[in-house]
Amino acid sequence: MRVLVVTAVAAERDAVAAAAGPCDEVTLPGGYALRRAAGEPVACEVLAAGVGPAAAAAGTATALTAATLAGAPYDLVVSAGIGGGFAPGPEGSPPGAPLGSVVVADAIVAADLGAETPDGFTPVTELGFGTVAHLPDPALVQAVAAAAGAAAGTVVTVSTVTGSAARTAELAERHPGVLAEAMEGFGVAEAAAAHGVPVLEVRTISNAVGPRDRAAWRIGPALTALTGAFRTLPGALSAAAGPAPELHRP
Repeated sequence: MRVLVVTAVAAERDAVAAAAGPCDEVTLPGGYALRRAAGEPVACEVLAAGVGPAAAAAGTATALTAATLAGAPYDLVVSAGIGGGFAPGPEGSPPGAPLGSVVVADAIVAADLGAETPDGFTPVTELGFGTVAHLPDPALVQAVAAAAGAAAGTVVTVSTVTGSAARTAELAERHPGVLAEAMEGFGVAEAAAAHGVPVLEVRTISNAVGPRDRAAWRIGPALTALTGAFRTLPGALSAAAGPAPELHRP
């Protein structure tokens, strides 16, 4: 099984590659550096595509196209990195995602793709265009989450990181079950969908979503947690490959 892992920045790429084992490096069109680990039965290749959904989509599409032209298409794409975690809501609501925890997306949602109207935010789908959500295979999500000791829930993709309590509350209300916020997942998912390849998103929590308090960020521990999560990925994918036809390309 060949897996493409797409991160935003080099530190995230290196954290994933540390779990994959010894890597070589090739340069893709556009100057993208792809780290390749020849693992068995799962071979991971890791790309730092840049920050934001547009850069993520462009880098992912480049890697997928290059692999297809080389006659070695990927079986799965994973958007990965650190992100912000939502605090627990009122009793009976989702448990939230504390610092250092791992989240596997059961829905990858573009949180700010749409229009502001007098009645509030309207997603682009209600305007008659496109999509705002990709839903990874539930059995695969559960297998990967169980192996990594992760929570499964919605991860929203934003182009502007949330920095206020009001915006945090708005996102939590609009997306029940949201656990984490990041900036690349939807772009990766759009490129994967265009190529007919299944997608996952895995995030480790470095900070709380809301007012920015950089002194409270825990980037180092989140990167360490990312390495730990990806050490469990090959076993989870191997276990899921048999009964999950969604892992195979159409």
